[in-house]
Amino acid sequence: MSTILSALAVVTAASGLLVSADELATLLKDPAVVVVAVGNSADDFTAGHVPGARFVLYDDIAPAQNGLQSELPPADQYRRVLAAAGISDRSKVIIYGSTIAATRLFFTLDYFGHPDVRVLNGGLAAWKARGGDLEIAPPRPASASASLTPKAQTDRAVSAGWIKERLSTPKMRLLDARPDPEFTGSDGGMNGMHVVGHLPDARQLVWNTLLDSSGRFLPDAELRKKYEAIGATAGTPLVSYCLIGMRASVTYFVARHLGYDARMYDGSIVDWTRRKLPAVKGR
Repeated sequence: MSTILSALAVVTAASGLLVSADELATLLKDPAVVVVAVGNSADDFTAGHVPGARFVLYDDIAPAQNGLQSELPPADQYRRVLAAAGISDRSKVIIYGSTIAATRLFFTLDYFGHPDVRVLNGGLAAWKARGGDLEIAPPRPASASASLTPKAQTDRAVSAGWIKERLSTPKMRLLDARPDPEFTGSDGGMNGMHVVGHLPDARQLVWNTLLDSSGRFLPDAELRKKYEAIGATAGTPLVSYCLIGMRASVTYFVARHLGYDARMYDGSIVDWTRRKLPAVKGR
């Protein structure tokens, strides 16, 4: 019996989307592994990164489009940018960066159907805390050798219309990743810039409450309790949103990690506002 339980524990651990620094040290020996650092500037990457890692600029994988910030890139841009970083259809991708940047790149790869993408739990700080070596060098020149095929999983991203059709039904659960002032509307919709409050039926789960003081994600059991507390259930689409789709990347990632049917409302509050759709003030 103990052998069976041990085997099940291994399967469960392997099915998650987080990689520890210890696991990364072993995985670096696998030639199929591609470690990608995502950020707003190459300077921090040059100052020290996981050996062999490639750098991707955040704006290249979450560009502004149609008046909205941090949107999914066009398929050709996705292929060009990430293939140049050495990612192919067969790569085992491990991402690190700030929590928001890393999970946003996860969402981009997930949306375009890459089958093997995980996130380094705790990012570079966790790697350093383990005593991992650092490589000090600028980003490598772009490579054109990787074959990367966009296979858009269009159900991963939902529209305002999709949400509107399902309001007040059991066909979805809305998750707002923003803190109290934005969620309740006590900030006045950022002083009149946006709708005041949250989408109807939404439940609040603030993105950074999923992390501990070191920047690592909480243990799975604690994460699951938080999701169950806002009504997440197996088989029901769980739609994350925030202001522009950055903080919601974190709640989307954790939902995927825990095995929920995760979706993203990428336009989030900015898109909801410009469509003049209703919001709810308070809780």
